[in-house]
Amino acid sequence: QVQLVESGGGLVQAGGSLRLSCAASGRTRSSGAMGWFRQAPGKEREFVAAITWSGGSTYYTDSVKGRFTISRDNAKNTVYLQMNSLKPEDTAVYYCAAGRLLVTTQRAYDYWGQGTQVTVSS
Repeated sequence: QVQLVESGGGLVQAGGSLRLSCAASGRTRSSGAMGWFRQAPGKEREFVAAITWSGGSTYYTDSVKGRFTISRDNAKNTVYLQMNSLKPEDTAVYYCAAGRLLVTTQRAYDYWGQGTQVTVSS
């Protein structure tokens, strides 16, 4: 089992920044990759970014490239999502997830956090 706890969400004005954290505990080494997903009101949950624990390979959805940065601290078993130049359309509940491979498919991730709300005002 892997437990994930997100933090760092909040209310920010357009153009501002937030950093989300996802602390992992339990059998973290059973997961090869960590991902961030988000779900906006009335929309399906979508992939945002992912990173591998080992080599730090990353992947981003097009809409956040150049604005968001995913990183990890292996010693702390924590993954971060630095979000800059935020837009109102980034408003969503953000979830972190643990999976075996660096993929964008939700069903490939076995463990999920409870989510943290990010609201970007215009």
